[in-house]
Amino acid sequence: MAKTLLITVTITIILLLFSSPSSSSIPFTQSETRVYYYWNDNNGVEDLIDQVCKRTPFYELCSSTLHNNPLLSPKSDIKQVALIMVNNILSNATDTLNYIEALLKHTKDPNLEQALALCAESYIPVVRFTLPQAAAAISQGHFAFASYCISDAVKEVNSCEGRLSKAPSDKSPLGDRNDLVQKLVDVANAIIKLLLKA
Repeated sequence: MAKTLLITVTITIILLLFSSPSSSSIPFTQSETRVYYYWNDNNGVEDLIDQVCKRTPFYELCSSTLHNNPLLSPKSDIKQVALIMVNNILSNATDTLNYIEALLKHTKDPNLEQALALCAESYIPVVRFTLPQAAAAISQGHFAFASYCISDAVKEVNSCEGRLSKAPSDKSPLGDRNDLVQKLVDVANAIIKLLLKA
């Protein structure tokens, strides 16, 4: 009985494989292969991370960010990856805004205080409006608008860093944080470009 069942199942699988339309009939060149658009459950989360992060300017940052996110699963798609990255930028920007506010309470240098206050003014709309709008745009499939939002956010970050570089101190107290946000934005933009091409 078990042997008959095994033979039947094997024959059924063979028939299904040979009767299904061949995927090789899809005319993709190597440069057009859209591995980021169709995901198979068997690929697993490692393949998803690897394939996406290879197409970004900062592979290690992209990979570590995605590996540390519990929302990513083998059933995730490129849209969810982009959303995770934008939410990570929002988390880092929020943390930086909190750090700026803490620095403002303790600084004695009036020039640095003014530069930090202007940085806070740059970060507040990024945290409250721009990045949440980017996340909403990705969820709704408005990828070009999402890209515009995060590019606008990084302009504010760069503006903050520019103000701090004029303050008479040895090193920007936000240099590493602003640099991280800049790199995360570059990664997110690269991922959103994959969505725009899909």
